[in-house]
Amino acid sequence: MATKHPQARPANPRFSSGPCAKIPTFSLDLLADAPLGRSHRAKVGKEKLNAAIETTRDILGIPADYKIGIVPASDTGAVEMAMWSLLGARKATMVAWESFGAGWVTDVVKQLKIDADVKTADYGQIVDFADIDFNTDVVFTWNGTTSGVRVANGDAIPADREGLTICDATSAAFAMDLPWDKLDVTTFSWQKVMGGEAAHGIIVLSPRAVERLESYTPAWPLPKIFRMTKGGKLIEGIFKGETINTPSMLAVEDYLVALEWAQKIGGLPKLIERSTTNAKVLWDFCDRHDWIANLAEDEATRSNTSVCLKFTDDRIKDGAAFAKAVAKKLEDYNVAYDVGAYRDAPAGLRVWCGATIEAADVEALTLWLKWAFEECIAEQ
Repeated sequence: MATKHPQARPANPRFSSGPCAKIPTFSLDLLADAPLGRSHRAKVGKEKLNAAIETTRDILGIPADYKIGIVPASDTGAVEMAMWSLLGARKATMVAWESFGAGWVTDVVKQLKIDADVKTADYGQIVDFADIDFNTDVVFTWNGTTSGVRVANGDAIPADREGLTICDATSAAFAMDLPWDKLDVTTFSWQKVMGGEAAHGIIVLSPRAVERLESYTPAWPLPKIFRMTKGGKLIEGIFKGETINTPSMLAVEDYLVALEWAQKIGGLPKLIERSTTNAKVLWDFCDRHDWIANLAEDEATRSNTSVCLKFTDDRIKDGAAFAKAVAKKLEDYNVAYDVGAYRDAPAGLRVWCGATIEAADVEALTLWLKWAFEECIAEQ
């Protein structure tokens, strides 16, 4: 017999892990100042792009001597730019515990064919950073978007390392406290914690990364959209708003609006607090129910943005089919969109809890999640 579903639904059912929910105050009217139909190389375009760079620096506390650039192709483009431009000068270490990290391993080992140690961990676990040789160039994700597992802190990264650290921080930036002194290259996209529109990425370079760029030329040819130097010198304009290719000024305006919202609510501390509060609703829900659990096995490495969940009830006959049925039921009732686990990840759910999400919506979701679980169990 069907059970009665909860009455209250989340006000915003958008729990996708990318593109993520817009800021709570979003309205298309907020984009009215976008310089549409104007060149991004005109004064107004450069000013907008530079404002995006410097406001990002201000909110994230990025050091003044670090370079910040807006680059093509979202976080993927930023990571590829970093790997193709910087790797090959010394041995590399590739670290992966989820889908995107595994993708970077493939690029480096099979495409660039760089001498690299590969260290992996299963979904729900993380590689022990104490076992990594940071005299090599190390590539890793800070937060595994598809596994819900994050680096607890940067303590294991030595200050006197000889290699570079290249960190994909796309679902960590604006929701986690990143140790900039331990990160030589950091990449992320607007579409995650800030809920911005897709297709644009950010790359952050430490002075050590800039020195590598200016002193090392890779053995392979670099596409134009990857080139950050000319004549052995950094192209400074990239890091002042002179983008490599044409950006969407509408997307830039949308990012500026999100950054302004972040400043108004209290900056990075408040963004981290909101994300953690949202995630804790799910963490506590798992603690109260024995049929669902956090995919992350260690509390210290649980993500506070992309919270990945697994069903643990012995009555479930087909884990993948069951998880899809629950996700479909939540979507059919307009309760939660796009919460199925990533295609390469273990069967389960993935709920975005970044700062643009409201805790009350996560609370409402948990009531429906319990209902959908019981419905799907009865329908097996």
